[in-house]
Amino acid sequence: MAEYCTYEKYVFKKKLETLRSKSGRSRELISLYIPPDKQISDVTDHLREEHEQASNIESKLTSNNVQGALDSLLAKLRDLNKIPENGIIYFTGVVDTGTNRTGMVNEALIPPEPVVHYIYHCDSVYYLEPLEEMLRECSTYGFILLDLREATIGMLVGKQTEVIRHLHSTVPGKQKKGGQSAHRFEQLRRIAIHDFYKRIGNAASEAFLKLEPAELKGILIGGHSPTKEEFNEGEFLHYELQKKVLGLFDTGYTDESGFSELINAAEDTLQGIDLFKQKKDMEIFFKELATESGKVSYGEDNVRANLEIMAVDVLLLSEDLRAERITIKCSVCRYENKRTRKWKPNEAVPVAGNCPECGSALEVTDIIDIVGEFSELADKGDARIAFVSTDFDEGSQLMIAFGGIAAILRYSTGV
Repeated sequence: MAEYCTYEKYVFKKKLETLRSKSGRSRELISLYIPPDKQISDVTDHLREEHEQASNIESKLTSNNVQGALDSLLAKLRDLNKIPENGIIYFTGVVDTGTNRTGMVNEALIPPEPVVHYIYHCDSVYYLEPLEEMLRECSTYGFILLDLREATIGMLVGKQTEVIRHLHSTVPGKQKKGGQSAHRFEQLRRIAIHDFYKRIGNAASEAFLKLEPAELKGILIGGHSPTKEEFNEGEFLHYELQKKVLGLFDTGYTDESGFSELINAAEDTLQGIDLFKQKKDMEIFFKELATESGKVSYGEDNVRANLEIMAVDVLLLSEDLRAERITIKCSVCRYENKRTRKWKPNEAVPVAGNCPECGSALEVTDIIDIVGEFSELADKGDARIAFVSTDFDEGSQLMIAFGGIAAILRYSTGV
């Protein structure tokens, strides 16, 4: 996808989760995708036509709701001087808020990538597929692991590895069978090796040529020497794929377990992709944790304390972290308390209860997103923020074992 600030991506994903959770009582929720080259006047004319047609809807309530949503969109377009560079998307309509109540939604989003097609979609849920596609990690690297016993074809798609094919060879060992001359045996062995390389090349071509050329960023070949060098120099890959070979790397394993070895061995080649950077950050975190250097911190309270004294070098936040901090105050005795709860789309403001000091009614005075709060603190302290996926083991541990919040410190603070 296009360059997109990680925190902005987090906010965008959270917004989609909220929109995904909303539904209407009929086909009256409007999703409007406007490309950057679309004339505002053309959109306005189309919406007016839809407004006129909505008067024919059999249900009077649905008709009124659709026309109300269209009136809202037309008002927004009147205030829009120019369509943004990436286009603009509107979501509007009356949604069910529970307990037999409804509410009006009016959302405008600037997408991370240009809107390609003009879309007017009316349904009981919002049409989000184009936005979800924009957020999908689409960078793909092809993997080929091989020795003279086996070969594994796979891919790194976004942050996840997957096996496509596993092949076994018929190459005999170097010990010749009885009755065969050494020369004859070596000839048969070389034929078997050549045939195995051809099978690997064909399997790789079948897997990788299906991808769009821009989607496949490169191919990494791993395994034992000199096998991988011989395979590469023999040009057994399709010529279009041969041009995409980024390098050859030593790995001890040539089955699926060799993928992690290959990623680590290709450090210099892959250092620009998110997965590699995340793995390196988590490796440093666990190394410092194991050596008890005091240069790591985890858990909301401890990491916040280290952020406040600007001791954090790298702030590690799980991409799956969804939490908010609630401030509760008593207007009578000035009692104040803060607590954290898991964020859920459309969750109501919690009931604060009564003050434990004076018994008066408490008020919720502030609700802030934990990721937003920590990101601001990190910026003030010049700390790098790393959003970590749960698609690999160490990233999953960050969320499960450490609550999705950890930090690598500049020095030991004792906090």
